[in-house]
Amino acid sequence: MEYGAQSNGNAKTLGHGLKFLIYGRTGCIGGLLGQICEAQGIPFAYGSGRLENRESLRADIATVHPTHVFNAAGATGRPHVDWCEFNKIETIRNNVIGALNIADVCREMGLPLIFYSTGCMFDYDADHPMGSGIGFTENDRSNYSGSFFSKTKGMVEDLVKNYENVCILRVRMPLFSDLSHHRNFIKKIIGYERVVNIPNSMTVLDELLPISIEMAKRNLTGIWNFTNPGVLSHNEVLEMYRDYVDPNFMWKNFSLEEQAKVLAAPRCNNELDSTKLKLEFPEILPIKESVIKYVFEPNRKKKNSVA
Repeated sequence: MEYGAQSNGNAKTLGHGLKFLIYGRTGCIGGLLGQICEAQGIPFAYGSGRLENRESLRADIATVHPTHVFNAAGATGRPHVDWCEFNKIETIRNNVIGALNIADVCREMGLPLIFYSTGCMFDYDADHPMGSGIGFTENDRSNYSGSFFSKTKGMVEDLVKNYENVCILRVRMPLFSDLSHHRNFIKKIIGYERVVNIPNSMTVLDELLPISIEMAKRNLTGIWNFTNPGVLSHNEVLEMYRDYVDPNFMWKNFSLEEQAKVLAAPRCNNELDSTKLKLEFPEILPIKESVIKYVFEPNRKKKNSVA
């Protein structure tokens, strides 16, 4: 069990009786959650149990005595979700069995669970056409199962949403200020030889992860589209990367049909309606403003200070 911000006399007093148990220490969201807890003085521990092992989850909870549990674990694959196509049993264990186990154990023990899931289970359709501004809402069920990753995520959301103690956060194409991290959507696409150019909902982790902690404090539950308002296209992201970070950066586009030839599974593209989240947290910035403020401006300042 790995602990942070513990009662060693140095912990800040901002936690107000909170104590978090976090799963997913080695992932980008789990790692960032620990950093935020340290900054806010919230005592936390990373779980050592396996999500598919109920008894290990109960043991973690008995040891830590948390007020809230955070599930930022799951199989997304390396370098990308095509991995799930070739590792289906492990994907099921993590994304289905594990997610159900932790939701069920938390309910059994009277604990709220914040579940970082995905919005990558929707695809533009006749009712939500690309460029229309009509996004999928929290009441919409998954309409996309083209990849095994998306199939498992859509399946498990349909089940976990029945647990009244769970707050499901649909994350999409996470962007954050660490441009060297392999899970950063920006890091991914700057490394591709060619990219498609389609508007999508995205999540700026530097802005929204602290909000997820506030959601835990408010004991919010149910499904939430956890994205900044609006959409960004791949080219818009790369143009900002060029303008703020690397003026010599160049890229090429290709079509969805061409992309499909080099992938084991197709990818979904969508806009999620963030009205519900915006009503609860009016301060959330539109996606382009947020990515400039939290991702590209800090990196430009860092680059200029080095220069």
